[in-house]
Amino acid sequence: MNLKIKHFVLFITIGIIFSCRDTVTNPSEIVGEQLLVTPELEAVDSIEAFVKPYQNRINTVLDSTLAYVSKDLVKDDGSRNTSAGNFLADLVLEQANPIFKSRTNKDIDFVVLNHGGIRSIISKGNVNARTAYQIMPFENYIVVVEMDGKAVSDLLDFLAKSGKAHPIANMQLTLDASGNYVKTEINGQPFNETKTYYVASNDYLVQGGDDMGFFKNRNAVTNTDYMVRNAIIDYFKKVDTIITSVDDRFIQLN
Repeated sequence: MNLKIKHFVLFITIGIIFSCRDTVTNPSEIVGEQLLVTPELEAVDSIEAFVKPYQNRINTVLDSTLAYVSKDLVKDDGSRNTSAGNFLADLVLEQANPIFKSRTNKDIDFVVLNHGGIRSIISKGNVNARTAYQIMPFENYIVVVEMDGKAVSDLLDFLAKSGKAHPIANMQLTLDASGNYVKTEINGQPFNETKTYYVASNDYLVQGGDDMGFFKNRNAVTNTDYMVRNAIIDYFKKVDTIITSVDDRFIQLN
């Protein structure tokens, strides 16, 4: 009797083991469908309720006041430099230089960005993290490029002839009536073509974006791992009132 019971238990155990094995099911067909998000697409109440707390939290973070701007900062209030462009270039220099210096024991000499990269004005009044996302919606990182004097000369020639108000900081260019640069000061010193310079920009431009091919002649690149947008937010957090204007970093001779 006991032997029969043992055989029965063994049979049941083997059956359970084999019945619990994973089975692989291969789909016979995969079908995809594109759903357009339009006003006609009805919201699902259960999903709306699930998302709502997270949405409220994100809005609270994005809309919390960080600083104040005393006047509108725009990208078309100057022919060669603008209040919005000067603001962005100056803060990139201020925020990124400590990181670069801690890693290399060197300082950033100047900053070059692109006029088209500024996607929004900064309206007079309170600014917040959402403002930073509007100005810089791209996932661009600040990088510092080591360039010899010849490469920087190509960069200066590009800025002089571009006809655009590409943001620059820690640099002054004097152009003749034909738009050629005739004098350049970097960090308050005359440009020296025998010197090596450290130029801060963003990774998109360094890769040749916006026709800035001169960056291909770089010697080395240091990635700060610091997103431009985060630099804007951090700058907002540490100042009370933002004041900037069109100045003389570009001088056009008649």
